[in-house]
Order: sequence, then C-alpha cells, then structure tokens
Amino acid sequence: MRRKKIYEGKAKILYEGPERNTLVQYFKDDATAFNNKKKAVI
Repeated sequence: MRRKKIYEGKAKILYEGPERNTLVQYFKDDATAFNNKKKAVI
C-alpha cells in the first residue's frame, strides 16, 4: 500500500497514517553536520 507523503525534511518523512488523523514517521538513515558540509549514512 502506498501512502501519501505529507512532509519531507532533513531527518524524516511524514506520511498519512492507516487511520484518520494519524501519521507514519519514517526516519532517514542520513546524518549531516556543520551546516550540511559533512554527510554520512548511519
């Protein structure tokens, strides 16, 4: 089942949840430091 993306930021993505008025949070495996000058995958 494909969910509708509500928001995508630096660290996570929010999707519509399975029930009304709920969300699913997906945390990305990327990490940044020093104003995005250093990047790594955790």
